[in-house]
Amino acid sequence: MSGSEAAVAAVPGDTEERTRDRVLNAVLEDGPVSAAELGSKLGFTPAAVRRHLDALSKAGLVEVKLVANQKTGAGRPSRRYVLSHRGQAKLGNDYLEIATDALKVLGQAAGEDAIRKFASDRFATMEARYAKALAGVEGLEARAEVLSELLSADGFVGYTRKVDTKVATALMHSVQLCQGHCPIQDLAREFPVFCDTETEMFARLLGVDVRRLSTLAGGGHVCTTHIPVGREKAPMRAEKRTRIQFTKQERPR
Repeated sequence: MSGSEAAVAAVPGDTEERTRDRVLNAVLEDGPVSAAELGSKLGFTPAAVRRHLDALSKAGLVEVKLVANQKTGAGRPSRRYVLSHRGQAKLGNDYLEIATDALKVLGQAAGEDAIRKFASDRFATMEARYAKALAGVEGLEARAEVLSELLSADGFVGYTRKVDTKVATALMHSVQLCQGHCPIQDLAREFPVFCDTETEMFARLLGVDVRRLSTLAGGGHVCTTHIPVGREKAPMRAEKRTRIQFTKQERPR
């Protein structure tokens, strides 16, 4: 046993289960987080933290999200850990259930507009922070990349990917803003207005009309937002030349 693991094991009452709970709590607090970051925070060796993460993954308490390199887009995606629904239940995080029940009562008492206002107010604070971070960032792709990093910092596992689509008259360039995790997924499943309000926020922050392609709350593997970047005119097809054969009598003089 290494010095770090021995130090952990030496703590009175710090059983294997309690140590694993420490890892689970660290994922809750810092997720999406890498194994190396967890080891550094908790004082575990890489082998020890991987062992605990593997056990938590098998138990369905944490999930692995593959996140692309946000700076270069090159190389293999990094493995990041987030809490699963089962993990949230184990830690007693039932605030989403309480919030869902509260919003149902609010909707019954004050109508759907009250729920929409609640969602708008929630995202207003986030939008103000994001707008400040995006100030001075030029170019739509660059702004989308910064936005993905801001989302990651808030636990949404954000990343971007470029998409080119050929159509009859143009080559369409777009960026997909993806979110591999949603802290309010259960709430948004019950009240889709949260997804709609978030999409509207993205449009304002980026300054273009965007379109939501999929959501975790709606059953998708990731939340994906389509961001149109631009289009290039497709080259005109060369006119097909038809060779006309004249008979001797028809040939013009």
